[in-house]
Amino acid sequence: MFVTAHCAFCQAKYERESRIDQDGFPQSALSQIELYLQDARRIRFYQETDSVKQSFEVKFKKGKLHYSVEFDEKGALEDIEFTIAKNDLPEESWERINDYLKHNFSKYRIKKIQQQYPLKDGQPNETIREAFQNLLLPYINYELVFMAKNGKSFQMFEALFDSEGHLITLRKSFSSSYDHVLY
Repeated sequence: MFVTAHCAFCQAKYERESRIDQDGFPQSALSQIELYLQDARRIRFYQETDSVKQSFEVKFKKGKLHYSVEFDEKGALEDIEFTIAKNDLPEESWERINDYLKHNFSKYRIKKIQQQYPLKDGQPNETIREAFQNLLLPYINYELVFMAKNGKSFQMFEALFDSEGHLITLRKSFSSSYDHVLY
């Protein structure tokens, strides 16, 4: 059955995010985006550790969009994301995503949708420019954070879909509020 195979595909994501001062953020990362931070508001810097890696993230609001720009521990760009509504997705992509959710979960509620621009062809400047122009390009992804019924209880999930709405990864997500259980 497809649902059983889908559970084998799940991984768990244990994420811990802690706010840091700008001085603790890699200078090489900051120099890549400082131009885009000039008229931004609510700029916050974070160090993030999950079950796989450590990274740095700057979050801010620019215009009406909430951005998140993530860098690896050496300051190399990983991806740029900003929050969108489901109406902002191309209709065919949303239909595929919604079909996936309906077929794999009896109940679900979407908490957040982000449009993601992963580093393209090792060209951080090009990726940054395209993300801040909000271009719908074939290489972008959509990241969904959602609650879904998993057996008898609800579980938080994080799913990544490609630009056409095909699933790339699905992970159970545990926020930092679970720290007392994990350590």
